[in-house]
Amino acid sequence: MTVILGIDPGSRITGYGLIRETNRSIQYIDSGCIRTSPDAALSQKLLQIYDGICQLMDEYSPTEVAIEQVFMHQNPNSALKLGQARGVAMVAAASHRVKVSEYSAREVKQTVVGYGAAEKDQVNHMVVHLLMLNSSPQNDAADALAIAICHSHMRNGLAAASGYKGYSRRRRTR
Repeated sequence: MTVILGIDPGSRITGYGLIRETNRSIQYIDSGCIRTSPDAALSQKLLQIYDGICQLMDEYSPTEVAIEQVFMHQNPNSALKLGQARGVAMVAAASHRVKVSEYSAREVKQTVVGYGAAEKDQVNHMVVHLLMLNSSPQNDAADALAIAICHSHMRNGLAAASGYKGYSRRRRTR
């Protein structure tokens, strides 16, 4: 049995999703959001994220962690804050001696929905369907669950078996 913690990092809201994998089937455990204090200094927000992830690590003892990679924002300041939140989440997992795997948003969407440019509502719908949930989780929690599902599929080679080739940029020829 494997317990996977998926993390969708953010400096204001960090989504988390926990699934259990047994014999290549997945089951929902828990999901939610770590919300930082809006008026807090960035260092305090990062500490809140760290403490929140550590609390999840202590409570659920995940055996693997998956996190979304940083994508480039038009605003460099936003990208830096996102990278810092992501780094703190990775350190929290590493401090519990748990391996962290990283996936791009395109990889997650391709694996979960079958289309790398899927919309958020499509991802949310598939998360509800795959985990047989009664209701839709919050967007950030749904994204984190999708990251955990992606990791489960990738680690078992299910994505490869389904024909997933990964994201690659086409080279332009002159």
